[in-house]
Order: sequence, then C-alpha cells, then structure tokens
Amino acid sequence: MIGLSIVQPVTRPLWPSDPRRLGDYELAGRLGEGGMGTVFLGRAPGGRLVAVKVIRPEHAWDQEFRGRFRSEVNRAREVPGFCTAAVLDADPDHEPPYLVVEYVDGPSLSEVIKEQGPLSGGTLHSVAVGVATALAAIHGAGVIHRDLKPQNVLFALGTPKVIDFGIARALEATSRHTRTDQMVGTVAYMAPERFDTDSDRAAGPPADVFAWGAVVAYAGTGRTPFQADSPAATAARILTQPPEVSGLPSPLRELVERTLAKDPADRPTAHELLDLLLAAESPAVLQHRPELRRAAEAVAHSGRFHPSPVREDTAPRRRTGRVVAVAAAALVVLAGAGLYAGHVLAASAALSASSGEAPTSSATQHSASAVRTGTVRATAATPRVQGPSLIDPLDRPAQWKADKPADNADGWCSFDGGRMVVTTHLSNVYGCRGPADTFAGDQSIAVDATVVSPGACAVIWLRMVRNNGYQVSLCPKEIRIGLVEDYAVSGEKTAASTAFQPGHTHRAGVTVQGSVATVTVDGAAVVSLPLADPQLAAGQVRLGALNDASSGDATAAFAGAELRSPTVGTPPVFPDLRGKAHATSVVRLSSYDPGARVVVAEPVLFLTGPEYCTMFKIKQSDGRCETEWTTVDSHLRLTLPVTGDPVLHSFDDPSGQERCNGSMATGSTCPTKPDAFLKWLKGSGVDLVAVTVSDGRVAKMAEMYTP
Repeated sequence: MIGLSIVQPVTRPLWPSDPRRLGDYELAGRLGEGGMGTVFLGRAPGGRLVAVKVIRPEHAWDQEFRGRFRSEVNRAREVPGFCTAAVLDADPDHEPPYLVVEYVDGPSLSEVIKEQGPLSGGTLHSVAVGVATALAAIHGAGVIHRDLKPQNVLFALGTPKVIDFGIARALEATSRHTRTDQMVGTVAYMAPERFDTDSDRAAGPPADVFAWGAVVAYAGTGRTPFQADSPAATAARILTQPPEVSGLPSPLRELVERTLAKDPADRPTAHELLDLLLAAESPAVLQHRPELRRAAEAVAHSGRFHPSPVREDTAPRRRTGRVVAVAAAALVVLAGAGLYAGHVLAASAALSASSGEAPTSSATQHSASAVRTGTVRATAATPRVQGPSLIDPLDRPAQWKADKPADNADGWCSFDGGRMVVTTHLSNVYGCRGPADTFAGDQSIAVDATVVSPGACAVIWLRMVRNNGYQVSLCPKEIRIGLVEDYAVSGEKTAASTAFQPGHTHRAGVTVQGSVATVTVDGAAVVSLPLADPQLAAGQVRLGALNDASSGDATAAFAGAELRSPTVGTPPVFPDLRGKAHATSVVRLSSYDPGARVVVAEPVLFLTGPEYCTMFKIKQSDGRCETEWTTVDSHLRLTLPVTGDPVLHSFDDPSGQERCNGSMATGSTCPTKPDAFLKWLKGSGVDLVAVTVSDGRVAKMAEMYTP
C-alpha cells in the first residue's frame, strides 16, 4: 500500500439557499466550488456517498451547453473504472443541471505533497502507473480529460484515482462563445498546443499525456517542470524552454521528458506510456499493490484507444514552428483572462471536469465492488477487458484507404479485382493507410497475400509506432521477420519458402503470444522472432509492399484482412452481419461512404438496465439496473457492403410535425438523403445506428437515440 496518511476532505454545512435534494440524491454538505458550479456531498437511495456537481446558472441557461453537457456525460459514463472515479448519473434537463460521480474519500496528490513532500521509490512509480492507467482507460473510451493536475488525483486507501474528466468540453465551448479569452485548464499542466485558442481540436489526447508528465514531475520533485513567477511566464516556458526534471530517478525521468515534448507527435500515447511503465520497474514495484497491477495490466492489454493518425510512408512532420508561433497570442490570452493561482478559470480541484471528442467507446461504469467494461463484467479482484478486433475484405476502400498514383509519389494503394493492391514507386517500401487501432499483448493477424510483380515482397508490419516496429516480409524465395526502425530492418530471422511466387496467393498470418511473434503460411508455422524491444509493447498493424529488386516498381496485393485480440471470458452473442440473407442490429457506425457503397460498423447490444443486469448476472438492486438503456460493445469493427440505394431514416421531420420517433430499439422513422445522413453522422457526436442487412448488404440505416 502506498504510504500516505489519509486527509479527510473538508465538508462545510449547506447554505440556506442550497438545495436539500436533487433527483434521488439527498445533499449533506458542501465539498467545494469551482468554475463550473458547486460540489455537494450526497447520499444515493441505497446509502452510498456520492459527489453531486451542480452547474452554475450562467452556464445552465445556455441550450448549447446543455446539449454538449449531455453528450459529454454520456461518454464519460463509459470510461472503465480503472484508477478513475466513475460518473454515475446526470440530469442535463434538471433546473439546475447536475452530475453525480463516485465519492473518493481521500486526499489529493497536491495535499499529499504539501504535507509530506515529494514522493520517491515505489510510491512515486505507483502514482505514475496509476495516473497512466487512468488516462489509457479514459482515452480508450474516446474521452479527453483536459484538466489533469495534482488536485484531480485522489487517493482511496492509497490507490490513485483520477477525477473530473468528461464535461470540460461543454464548459469550454460555452466560455469561448461568451468570452474569447477563457480556456479550461491549469496553466502549469497545459501542453503547448493548448494555447492555440483558434482550434478546439488542440486539446487532444497528447495534451493529457503532457499533463501526465507535469503531474509526475510535480509528484517526484515538489515543483512543476516549467515553474515560473506568473502564469504568463509559465506559459512562455512551456512554449519555449526545456522542462526542469532534475531530481526524478531514471528511467522515469527520461519517460517524463518524452511526454513533455513540444510537438504532440513526439509524445507517446497513453497506452504506449503505460506499456513503457510496466516494462520498466513495475513487476517489482507493484508486487505489493496487486489491485493496481491488475488494473494497469488489464488496461494495457485492452487495446481500446485511438491514437492520432500518423503518416505511414514518411517520418512524422514537425510542428514546433506553429507551437512557438502561438506563444505571443497565448500570452495575450493569459494576460486578458484575469488569471490567479495558476487557474485559467479559477476552477477548484473539486470541479474542473474535462472531456474529449472521439465518438468510439465501450459501455462501462465503475462501482466500489466491480467494473463493467465492454462485453464483460469483472470484479475488482479479476479485472478483464476485451481488446479490439476488425475484419475487412479489402475489396474496396473502407478501413484501409486508396491513394492516387503520381509520378512524384513514394507509392500508392488501390482497389482492383476484389483486393487491395500496393505499389512502391520512388521509395523501396510503401504502406497503405489503414486503421489507427493499436494492439497490445497477444493478437493474431491473418490476410490473403499475393506477390504481384517479380522482385516484390508483401509486407505486414505490427506494433508500429510511427516508423518503428516489426516487419514481416513475404518474398518469393524466403520469409523474414525483424525489427524495423525508420523502415530500416535489423535482426531478421529468415526461413526459406517458395510459397509467395509471383501470382500465388496464400493465407499469411502473424500470431503474437507472450513476447514471441510467429509467422504462418496457410496455418503452418514458418519463422518466429522474440519481441524484445520494451518501447514497442503496443502499436498499429499495417500492410504494404517492399521492392527487393534494384529498379522498377514493386506490387503486392491483399484481401480478407482479420486482426483479432484474444476473446476475454465468455462474451455475449452479437448478431453476425456478414453475408446474411437478413439480419438486424444496433451498431456504432464509424463511417459511411455512399460512393464506395460501404460502411464500417461495430455491432452492439442495446439493452434496458434490467436486461443488462440479467445478462451479466448482476443483482437487480444494483443502481445500473435502473438505467433506462445501455449498450454493450462487441469490440469487432466490420466492413460491410451497402446496397446502391439504401433506406435512410433520421429524426429530422421535413413536415415539421415531429413524427419521426420510432421505438428506442429501432431508431428514427423519417426518410432522409445520404448527404443529410452523413451530415448527422459527422456532426451529431452520436454514432449509434440501427441497421438491416439483406442478402449480405446493408439495406437500411436509422439514426438512434443516445442511451
């Protein structure tokens, strides 16, 4: 257990004007106030203590805010309860709106450092692992924190828990609408790109990783890495100076420095960060913290996170010029914001909540005794999660994309004859733009591979982080697997094989078990390689071509791609939509391309609260059973063909009579056009769609309610 004394949070009496009850929750006292409202200590009907956050009137009147608040709370409720305080309930339509979150009875990291001084040894590493675990879980649900700081890291029985994620985007949008000089965040923990106030997209997952580095530096040294005499001076140091992290032990110091890079592209993702921490000292450090170790390992192997897209064909572009260019504007913003105590909005530790934008998630909620995550429910003693899987026939652009051939191109990808064709041109190697999903732990890759031109090799890359990872080369005379750094391969293991003679197609596979990757051809093992690089514990899968000859273009082709994570436990049965004469399902719709006649969708189960509890054998007295509707994700993303003229339904009634509401399970009923449907899909923040498959093709799609 982390050696921390428990500091009881201060609860003040209710004011005469304070409500005594909100919905089903009895209010017992005040916990604090912040830029968004007041935090009360509440009691749920079953007696459980909760924190009830009531929105300030100046925000509550804004209908745009209420809409964003509703959307962000829905996403925040889906964050797994690994080192996070769960979002339990909310009522955006109440007067005033309120949010109910898990009550964590313990001190904040800020209070611990002030009372006991900087942390060291296993205690410091445990905090680093716990906060990274929380970020990986938060990002895995498509949420961004936006205000990670020591006050938002609390300790329940010594275990770190991150709070206040999931609603800052709603506040930030409203604040920017009314006052252009305000942002949500605490300056000392804000990434350089956060000061670019012209773009709401600046506060992405890399900004949270930057904040992790600043928080861990503070935990280990008692000071922030860009500490200065004023918020404006701190911002200037963040934008222009290297971090001051002396006093942190190695290798944690080097990892913190990586997370504090000016360029977001140079920082690891939260999942990569967690993998690196677990590969460093954690086995020994966490042996006395089994609950933290299990949570970290569960999230590390979940694969449920979505890093920003990277270029497959070249090294990442640098953007430090733009970061420095916004420095002057940032200082003007900070000077005009009336900052004090390092807070842009003077948001207290109790209430500065945050969120992100990616509309991919799994339905999850944490309680004191158990965690529900995706398709399985797990007790705190045995957390279980399901990693991603995806299937794409590669017969048209969908999860993999096409490029336009050009004389000055390194290469290109096209779709012809029911397969994806990859051609190298000016470069000797080229990878197609594919899924951004990152796979950690065990996985399997299978694809029909063909060497089309003499001197070419079909290539499978795995655990790719930018241009580094492992490369499998399927060549006419041999099969190779090795470590690749900036597409230069070393330490290859080679096996003689004539399977991939030009024009011959075989089922190629890569199976990762433990720390060994084995290449297979038509199910038979051919060659293996230990995956020994600790910095490549997770990464993307890519497909491409290699020119093994000295001149000319090289071409390879792929079809029937399947990337799978091991099945965890016994998941529910989801509708199989592939090749069916008739099937219906609710899905999370990632994309719809009317021109290519294709959708990318993840089947989900759309359940009432009682149905959910029955399925997962949860006592009906559990608060989750009272939920009107919830979803359970399959974690399997499918590419599905679409009929030439599918039936599309929306909630937008052209007659103005509001007659489009169907059942909760079937969605909207008013006909709409592809352009309008696409506009809704891209702009609503809702991705649930009811689909009907007929003769193996999606024939109908209807907008769904958000549960």
